[in-house]
Amino acid sequence: MSFDRKQAILDAATASFAHFGYKATTMDHVAKAAKVGKGTIYTFFKNKDELFFEITKGIIHDMKIVATDAIDAELSFLENTHRVLYALLEMRKTSQITMKLIHEAKEMGTPTVIEMINRIDHTVQSIVKEKLQLAIDKKKIKPCDLEVVSFLVVKVYNALLFDWEENHPALTSEQVASIFETYIVNGLATTK
Repeated sequence: MSFDRKQAILDAATASFAHFGYKATTMDHVAKAAKVGKGTIYTFFKNKDELFFEITKGIIHDMKIVATDAIDAELSFLENTHRVLYALLEMRKTSQITMKLIHEAKEMGTPTVIEMINRIDHTVQSIVKEKLQLAIDKKKIKPCDLEVVSFLVVKVYNALLFDWEENHPALTSEQVASIFETYIVNGLATTK
């Protein structure tokens, strides 16, 4: 079995970013952790930003798989929307790298990290927008501004799963679903 240097570099960089954050991770550290020479990294990635971007692409790919796997054709639009969002945000919440980088973005304002967090949020919003369009097409919800509503839906979920817990007891999945249904879905419902 041959040694996959690129994958070793990606794994080492992911672990380093998760442990130290973007700013404190060096290519020397990644090379040492990957057990490759520093020059080997540059045969695959021209700089730390490109390496970081590749890791971000992997996270986004995994998020799309999680979203697809969360959908159950037997469930309603509301139940599937909740399942998708909850699965995506729980994935983000339990991912060591995303939690470290969210903290770095808030505390240090590192531009590259903020861009990565924005890419992840944009991906989640795109998934929600796609699900909203399907629901509109099936007349499950009334037509709406998909950009605004997908933005609001993701922000509400983020706030309930992350921000709320800073000063309050964590909400259960059922509580989040109930809040979502009451304040978001009922406003989009085609019938009252």
